[in-house]
Amino acid sequence: MRIYGDSISGNCLKVKWTADLLGRDYQWIETSVLAAETRTPDYLAMNPAGQVPIVVFADGRPLAQSNAIILHLAEGSALIPADAYDRAKMFEWLFWEQYSHEPYVAVARFQVHYLGKPASALEPKIVERGKGALKLLDDELAKRDWLVGDALTLADIALVAYTRVAEEGGFTLADYPAVVRWIARVEKALGL
Repeated sequence: MRIYGDSISGNCLKVKWTADLLGRDYQWIETSVLAAETRTPDYLAMNPAGQVPIVVFADGRPLAQSNAIILHLAEGSALIPADAYDRAKMFEWLFWEQYSHEPYVAVARFQVHYLGKPASALEPKIVERGKGALKLLDDELAKRDWLVGDALTLADIALVAYTRVAEEGGFTLADYPAVVRWIARVEKALGL
């Protein structure tokens, strides 16, 4: 299997971390978004959306979208809860991550850390919703060690990817102490 990913992307890193944790054999192909390597004709032939990550399996079939990829890789593993309700809660977090967390926390990070925009110049909606996402996480993690059940799941892997680097987008993680403790737990579980 080949994983095309950009090491600056949390969406790519969650695929790498899942593959590593599961002991999956793969070839990592560094694909820079900043250098427009996702816009070449060869890349667009694999993924017309021009996004990373993408996995190309040994039989040649491609699969895009980070959460779809980690779900496929983790099929049958303990990273996906066996209990139907817990599994649905994991999906709830995965959907929330892509809709209500990543568009704000990751976008702020990209604009500040990689494009050099001052945090004070970020669109107020991005900052407000990013803080709201971090607060929701903090409130939930004040009640439990993991997002779902009593062990690491794909929900934790998906959400830690950008949360752990939120300060690069101008957010102050110290304002979210339960999140800080959770990040340390997840990083330890992933061997980071």
